[in-house]
Amino acid sequence: MLKGMAVLAFWALLGLLALLASLWLEHRSEVALPKPTGSFPVGRTLYDWVDDQTLDPLAPAGVKRELLVWVWYPAAQPSTGKIGAEYVPDTTRKAVERDRGPLLNLLTRDLSKVHTHSLRDAKVSPEQRSYPVVIMRAGASLEVWNYSTLAEDLASHGYVVVGIDAPYRAFVVAFPDGRVMRRLPENNPELCIGRAGEEQTRCVNRFLTAWTSDIGYVLDRSGQLNTSDPSGKFTGRLDMTRVGVFGHSFGGAQAAQFCSLDFRCMAGIDVDGSLHGSVIQSGIPVPFMFLGSSEGDFSSNAEVRQVEADIRSVYDRLPAKERLRVSIRGANHFTFSDDGALLRSHAFRWVLRRLGKLGIDSPRQLAVTSYCIRSFFDAYLKDTKASQPTISSSLYPEVQVVE
Repeated sequence: MLKGMAVLAFWALLGLLALLASLWLEHRSEVALPKPTGSFPVGRTLYDWVDDQTLDPLAPAGVKRELLVWVWYPAAQPSTGKIGAEYVPDTTRKAVERDRGPLLNLLTRDLSKVHTHSLRDAKVSPEQRSYPVVIMRAGASLEVWNYSTLAEDLASHGYVVVGIDAPYRAFVVAFPDGRVMRRLPENNPELCIGRAGEEQTRCVNRFLTAWTSDIGYVLDRSGQLNTSDPSGKFTGRLDMTRVGVFGHSFGGAQAAQFCSLDFRCMAGIDVDGSLHGSVIQSGIPVPFMFLGSSEGDFSSNAEVRQVEADIRSVYDRLPAKERLRVSIRGANHFTFSDDGALLRSHAFRWVLRRLGKLGIDSPRQLAVTSYCIRSFFDAYLKDTKASQPTISSSLYPEVQVVE
């Protein structure tokens, strides 16, 4: 009996060591983000923008609003030796890995081994006079670089994609000068979950107001950049009359709220997010798409019913030619980002599949999502006739149009 238990223990230990070795090898292996599908090379640059006129309501008392802004854009054809952009700068990588800790790092790719398709600070493509601008918001407290795949693909199709990282509410924001700022414990949006009625509404609106205000400020600064970029790179190259906004999860709620309030938004997309704020009552006056997963937000039945009712209420008030509801068959709420879909270990994704939480190949989910996002924005930010896109395609059978 004891001998048999010893044999089982030996094989269990051997299996554990094999798993750890596999995780370590995968952690250290090189990986590239999916190649963008558009015709433009992609450039990327970062800005540190400080709003001297506004105190950040979610920062320590007396701190001015400051944002780390990531810009992906159509680039000129690269010259020989042009430096590619690292996935994240070293300061960011070290801060993220320190916060994740050894175990989570083991289940996640080494960020220094992840390769993008962006060129650092490249010139803007001369192919067009100017390009539509799309604001991209991350889910909850995720940093926006986690959505680089979606940003690069959209930029390769002729868009300037502007992502926002806000200190004290994103997990980790590392500025070019080496300062690292982490989310304050009280700025976790998930703290609002489970609160009753008006208390939950006040909690969510506190975050929503700050985040949507950031979008407005970034559009103000983008307009200034278009008027007079000190480097000259973006002067006259941003078409501020064609502005879109999209985001994932709570970022989708921000997109809907902003597009309901600010006339500068010409089209928006909520990627698998519930709605919050005044948009539920006021509706959205511009073309809008709700792009969802088959798994939703993993909420209780009562919450799911309320989320559906809120989306249906806003959707039904949109003109028929200016609305879309799309579900991606087999998609998972947590794998719309690079982190969930590409950087996690195969073991992590295998567990999700075994639990029935992941029914589509992860890079495929990003490919379908990219297709839906660019198709919608092409229709309303590029097509002068602004006709509803035909989103269904034999190339993407996972797309289901929901009436």
